[in-house]
Amino acid sequence: MKVAFIIDPIHRLDPGHDTSVAMMEAAQVRGHDVWIMAASALSVVAGKALALMQPVKLTPVQLVDGLWAAATPWFELGEAVQRPLEDMDAVFMRTDPPVTVPYLYATYILDYVDPAKTKVINAPSGLRAANEKMYALQFTEAIPETIVSQSKAVIRETVERWGSAVLKPLGGKAGEGILFLQAGDRNLNSMVEISTQQGKEPVMVQTYLPAAKDGDKRIILLNGEPIGAVNRIPTGSEFRGNMAVGGRVAKADITDRELDICRQLAPTLVRDGLYFVGIDVIGGYLTEVNVTSPTGIREIDRLNDVRLGDQVIAWVEQG
Repeated sequence: MKVAFIIDPIHRLDPGHDTSVAMMEAAQVRGHDVWIMAASALSVVAGKALALMQPVKLTPVQLVDGLWAAATPWFELGEAVQRPLEDMDAVFMRTDPPVTVPYLYATYILDYVDPAKTKVINAPSGLRAANEKMYALQFTEAIPETIVSQSKAVIRETVERWGSAVLKPLGGKAGEGILFLQAGDRNLNSMVEISTQQGKEPVMVQTYLPAAKDGDKRIILLNGEPIGAVNRIPTGSEFRGNMAVGGRVAKADITDRELDICRQLAPTLVRDGLYFVGIDVIGGYLTEVNVTSPTGIREIDRLNDVRLGDQVIAWVEQG
């Protein structure tokens, strides 16, 4: 097969951490041709989606003393060529958030890929529909108490009623901009004003889950089925467990409650073409549904001696 990945600049990726690299390696190991491109390289000509893309050869990472070790250099790029995306058997849309206007335009271009010829993962319509914070709200039995508002009065009243809460920007990633709010904090008004751009932009506010101190579990779902999990645990004085802000990772099993959450999500994810998804669960509550470029595969593989990227590519091979 020919498998393409729409990614951020490859030299900025961390081969020992990035899920995109894990899947590219898996495709290569399974004998497929791997191509990469930037979202800005997409075009529509004569009603067909094209891209300026490059073939890439990877030197797979190796597990050394329990950590991933990469060669230097770890990738080699071929000559860039303009070709139809329909020449590919699968295209992974894997650029990092935030979901900007150019990102949305890229998904519109991907609408011009014939799904009978090429599987796009995740489906462009699903990417547009699934804001990673807002999408979870439809699963009312799975989520903690949550509001979305840009009103300082509404947010303040909610925090005072709950006692403590977590505020999340709707377009954030990797823990960026997440704040712990507490009733009686003299900075509360200012934090809400800054986060809402003076009441112009809604934010999500969720009741604080004390279980967060024990970890924020990332569960990877493939075509609606959970295939692995990793726990991300806050360190030091940091209340966020995200790996990007220094959270440590630990091996994790998937509980019966978490399996039930996955079952609640599965039909909707499959309907929306959200085939590769990372959900976040704290204390048995769904907090986010990550669809743009969910990560965690490298950590799960390292801790459990598995190869989830291989499972993903094997699923793609099945058509």
